[in-house]
Formats: sequence, C-alpha cells, structure tokens
Amino acid sequence: MFKRGTWKNRSLMILAAVLALSLTLVGCGTTQPSGSTSGSTNQAKPITVKFAHVVTPDTPKGQAALKFKELAEKYTNGKVTVEVYPSSQLYGDKEELEAVQSGNVQIIAPSITKLVGMNPQFQYADLPFLFPNKEAVYKFWESDTNKKLMNSLDKFRVKVLAMWPNGFKQFSDNKHPLVTPEDFKGLKFRTQTGKVLDAQFKALGAGSATIAFGETYAALQQGTVDGQENTFNNIDTQKYQEIQKYLTVTNHGRIDYAVIVNKAFWDGLAPDVREGMDKAMKEATQYEIKVADELDQKSFDKLKSAGKMQITELKPEQLAVFQKAMEPVYTQFESVIGKEIMDAAKAAGKK
Repeated sequence: MFKRGTWKNRSLMILAAVLALSLTLVGCGTTQPSGSTSGSTNQAKPITVKFAHVVTPDTPKGQAALKFKELAEKYTNGKVTVEVYPSSQLYGDKEELEAVQSGNVQIIAPSITKLVGMNPQFQYADLPFLFPNKEAVYKFWESDTNKKLMNSLDKFRVKVLAMWPNGFKQFSDNKHPLVTPEDFKGLKFRTQTGKVLDAQFKALGAGSATIAFGETYAALQQGTVDGQENTFNNIDTQKYQEIQKYLTVTNHGRIDYAVIVNKAFWDGLAPDVREGMDKAMKEATQYEIKVADELDQKSFDKLKSAGKMQITELKPEQLAVFQKAMEPVYTQFESVIGKEIMDAAKAAGKK
C-alpha cells in the first residue's frame, strides 16, 4: 500500500502529465477550415473553390471550367478542391457578380459585357464590327491598354485572371430573313446588359430588351422578343434552332469572357497554392481557346445539317451596309469607352 503523502504526490504528477499532453495535442491538431485564406499550406481539409457559370458543360466555357478543376487540383497537390456549377445552378447573370464580390463563390466567368457596371469602358466588347477576326481579339487582349483595363477592377474586390473567347455573334429571329438593316425595323431583340447593344439595335431600327441568358429560350418561345444575337455554339447548345427560323451570319460582334476571382480570397492563398492555381488557369485558358474554335465551327456545321433554320451568309458588300448603318454607335460612345481603347482595338486588327 502507498503512504498518503506518496499517493498524493503521485496523483499530482499524473494530473500534470495529462494536462501537458492535452495541450500538446490541441496545438498539433489545429486545422484551418475549408476555404481558409490564412495562407497556411498544412490544412487537414482542402480549400474549397466554387466556380459558377451560366452556360452548359458542353460549351467552351463549360469544358474549360472542368479543365481548370482538373489542373488546379493536380498542381496544388490536392490542397484545393474545385466545385464547378454550370447552367446558372447557383447564380444567374444578374447575381453572379455580386456573389463573387461577397465571396459566396470564388470564381466566375461572365461575359465581358457584364463588367460595364464596374467600368463602362468594357463596353468596347459590344462595339459592332470592331474586330475583323479572332487573331485581332487575342492581340488586343495582350496589349497594355487591355491589361490596364483588367486591373481597373481591383477596387471592386475582384481580380481578372484570364480572358476566354467564345466566338463571333450572329443574328437570329423568328419573323423573316435578316439581309439588310431595313429587315430589323419593328423587331425586338434580346440583349445582355449594356447601352451599346441598345444603341446597336436602335441604329438598325429595332427594339431591345435585357434578358438573362438562362431566361432567353423562354422569352423567344413566348414571343417576348423576336430574336437574339449569339455565337453558333450558344445557339446550338441552348437549342434556339427549335424556336428560331432564321439565322444570319454576320460576325458583327463578340461574346467573350473574363474569368474573375474574389480578390481577398486570391490574395490570401499561400504562395504555393496560388502559383499552382495560376498555372492551372494559364493552361486551361490555352485549352479554352482551342476548344472555342473547334466547338463553334462544329456547332455551325450542326445547325446547317439539321436544316431547322434558314441560314443566310452575307457577302462583304452586304456587311458593308450594316457597318455603315452602325457607325453612329462609335461616335455616341467614344467619350464613354475612350478613344485610346477604341484605337488599340482597331490597331490590333491591322496587319
């Protein structure tokens, strides 16, 4: 048997040892919550990155988002998990910008036109016939003028990570073929947000209505609007050929995307994690450029072979008439967009 003094001393020693071990375990077991932006790279749980967009998974943007997920998880060695939400599953056109600013999602890829509320100079993207070909678009994106424009969004709590192409826009409607500007008179077209697009249709004698991308099919089907403008791939994947009889190939404008991230989230990542995600974005962007070209052409071929739409491909002299009709749009918005941006975009199209 132990003496009372010995037992008491032994009990105190055991209690002290237990307390010391408990404190050690607590210190060693501390983890950052999923999605933490503290910069630690020793998290027990991976950082969750929500990437939301409004188009289907089989579009260029949809496929590139999935490619980014694959590469980001690979290059961060599993420290990041990317959840992709397509087809407006989380947010539509009107809500996604606010969602990324507030941090409810980390990455979105809206049409460039959606950024005009932050900086109206982004309306350059809607100027009709600004770019003669896709090479001119890519050249402008690499210019110092465009990089300065991209950096202008930092003050809105977002950062532009990349520019993703979709393609040139074409006109479709459900009334009659659109061959001359006069054919637009009295019709109403769905548009994205942006005063340039309203001015474009006004120059053609048509009306316009801002309607979210996910609601466009219903608006066309119900006759809320008579027509719309979009890329071959969007027309195909959204099945507009089921409710639009006429398609006119004009290449009059562009639909392209700015991939943007919540700035606080991005800046708070550990350097190695951010480096891995940046590498993933660069490679996903190259993949997206390739896929955009391929899918848009594939969709055009599919629309032609399906025979559901009467397709008119305008000749250069017919397109020149449209260009002339839309010239006033440039004069109207030069002070808003800026002559420097307009000139840089036009210069990118010159050989």
